Amino acid sequence: MIFMRKHLSVPIAGGTAAAIAAGLALTGCSSGSGPAAAICKPPPGTAARSIVGSPASPGSGGGPPNPAVAAGWTTTDGNLQSTRDAASPITSSNVSRLGVAWTVPVGTSGGLGGYAATPVVVGGVVYTQDLESDVLAIQLATGKVLWRHDYHSGTGGPNGVAVAGGTVYAATATGAVALQAATGRQLWSRTLIRNSHEDFDMAPGYHNGTVYLSTSPVTNHNEYVHGGKGTLYALNAATGSIEWSWDEVQNLWGNAAVNSGGGLWYPPSFDAQGNLYLGIANPAPFGGAKGYPWGTSRPGPDLYTDSVVKLSPRGKLLWYYQLTPHDLYDWDLEDPPVLTTANGQPVVIGGGKAGILVELSAQTGRLLWQLPVGIHNRHDDDGLLAEHARTSSKLRLPASVCIYPGNFGGIESQLASNGSATFAAVNNLAMVQHSESGPTLPGSASEQKMALLDATGEVVAVDQETGKLEWARELPSSPYGAVAVTNDVVFTTTFTGDLYALNAATGAILLKLPLSAGTNAPVIVDGDYVITGAGVPLAKNQHALIIAYKLGATGELPDTTGP
Repeated sequence: MIFMRKHLSVPIAGGTAAAIAAGLALTGCSSGSGPAAAICKPPPGTAARSIVGSPASPGSGGGPPNPAVAAGWTTTDGNLQSTRDAASPITSSNVSRLGVAWTVPVGTSGGLGGYAATPVVVGGVVYTQDLESDVLAIQLATGKVLWRHDYHSGTGGPNGVAVAGGTVYAATATGAVALQAATGRQLWSRTLIRNSHEDFDMAPGYHNGTVYLSTSPVTNHNEYVHGGKGTLYALNAATGSIEWSWDEVQNLWGNAAVNSGGGLWYPPSFDAQGNLYLGIANPAPFGGAKGYPWGTSRPGPDLYTDSVVKLSPRGKLLWYYQLTPHDLYDWDLEDPPVLTTANGQPVVIGGGKAGILVELSAQTGRLLWQLPVGIHNRHDDDGLLAEHARTSSKLRLPASVCIYPGNFGGIESQLASNGSATFAAVNNLAMVQHSESGPTLPGSASEQKMALLDATGEVVAVDQETGKLEWARELPSSPYGAVAVTNDVVFTTTFTGDLYALNAATGAILLKLPLSAGTNAPVIVDGDYVITGAGVPLAKNQHALIIAYKLGATGELPDTTGP
């Protein structure tokens, strides 16, 4: 995990230290001069590109209505199937009429920024959480803060809340809490971490009276310290008592004195039978630790990291698909699995930091297709070279290697599906990985800053039936803001602070709006509102805000990232 999980301060502007908020551990390759530049250039012909489809392209622009479209944005990923597809009056013909309806300030929480969550909207109220675990309720129509419950419990995020039956469920760094939705009064709390090497930094999942949360082996104070592990807890929603738990990383592959790993970034997805689908994070140490090059402290595939996992409603393992056995490069398969259909059959679509989309049979977990997206430089299968190695083995990998995608490249945030195409926000930024010490971002502080601010990305659309790329739209900054779709419009945000609306059929840019600060917060669509956060000030005159846009609104931001 790195998105909202690793911290390295880099001077961005005016002496302000800013990490990629929402957890990008600043560990990559400089795009300028210096010792890393020669080995970190993308391979010839692999630069990010814009492939714009025609309006007649099959898949993304046509087909029957999505059966999993959400009537409103009531869960973190739009609905239980995590399609992030919402019904609304917003279309390509009127999206240019979006204007600022209201803003709510958020704190900056030091180097991580202050906000990275996906809000939810229930009963005309926006519920969300900042990176201090503080929970807010905001009136959708006016932007008035109705209440807030402060916890001052910092996490790397993305965090967020679940709302059901008049109760708001959230997590702090150490456990779960339930609040009365009308007032913010705490109803119960439960500490769940096993040690100081774990925390919670996800939004809870909720289904049929049960709340779901997973620990993470990364905290605001340490990361991937030995013994930290991901454990999924199913809690009684009324009391917080544990109904069952599921160990995501077994016994840490026989060496808990060195290893750690697992965890969820986002809530599970749920099918009609109540089965859970999880996207599980990476093993550690990566690439290795002193005396244990290239993960030799954890030989084997390191189950169930970098996997899509299907569990029964009582936590029984039904199947799993592991994309990256013996992951060396922090390539979480973290996105919440999208439950949709292809060729008339139920399928599961997953993606993550390896920059590879996969489609699986929902019934068996069988791989139907996979597609690398963004820039890759022929290291996708390096883990297989070290999977069965021991510390005394002669390894077939050099001591250092530059990787595309790097630790905060690939697909860092949630996918979306309109039922015929899957959309993904892809980040093209390399990193240098070292065999016994993990990733680094070479160069001076100014070179590190420029590598982050100059990093590019793209949004892609992929035909769900064939796994073929329909279009790719290059963006001048990393789109860490996930994707959301409504009708024929796809939204995302970029790190340097812009909201984009793209044509779902072609990838053409319909709208670009400057935000009030940099961002890695996702976008939601609820009715005629589009809501996102700009929680990463990159200059002294920028403002950390939650921003609501609305069709026909005419408000203005106090400042923007644009010229």
